[in-house]
Amino acid sequence: MDQEKIGRFIAECRKKMNMTQQELADKLGVSDRTVGNWENGRNMPDLSLFKPLCNELHISLNDFLSGEKVKVQNYQEKLEENIINTIDYTNKKVENRNHLIGLIFIIFGVLLAITAVAIFPSESSWGAIYSVFGAIISLIGVSRFTKKLSYLKRLLCNFGYFIIFILILMAIDYIGVVNIHQAPRFSLVKVSGDSVIYYDTPFYDVVRCNVNKDNETFKVIKNQEYTSDHVDDFCQQ
Repeated sequence: MDQEKIGRFIAECRKKMNMTQQELADKLGVSDRTVGNWENGRNMPDLSLFKPLCNELHISLNDFLSGEKVKVQNYQEKLEENIINTIDYTNKKVENRNHLIGLIFIIFGVLLAITAVAIFPSESSWGAIYSVFGAIISLIGVSRFTKKLSYLKRLLCNFGYFIIFILILMAIDYIGVVNIHQAPRFSLVKVSGDSVIYYDTPFYDVVRCNVNKDNETFKVIKNQEYTSDHVDDFCQQ
């Protein structure tokens, strides 16, 4: 489907009907700028406007989709070609709409995760909950881009994206622990001792010594076995 050719044909037929862009626009319920974009080949009329536009220009749908008056001897051939082109055009519009919706979901999910990390205190479980929720929303958006893949490839892509998203959140969390000296958001277990809190995360552990005191410190250590009886000993190391 030659968009520019169709645009020139619309302009040619409109002028033959002694209509301005505004007059044609009023009859179709669109703006004159929209008609101008059609005629300049910037975009195509909506599918719902194909027939009304043809009626106003006194042309057949086959003529419109061909971008020229179709000769009688070529009518059937052009009709079949235009049907195929229209199906391709429709599929492309649907795909573009799905991609746009997917992009909105991705952006919203990322912004939600970032906002959750920025607003909620590190020790609040809501920060982690909303961050993961943002990852899920973002994943819904990604799934719209992977629809054409086979089931296995789609599953791997979506799962991989989700894991990478969570790992990035955990990396940001780690940077906050090391540089900002805050409690980790994604801790699985929290054990408290006398003025000591031990946080167990999937990849590292954090010992918070002298809790809520002027000399409060955070120590990042390798994952290791511990019990609540000797959690205070970590601050002595």
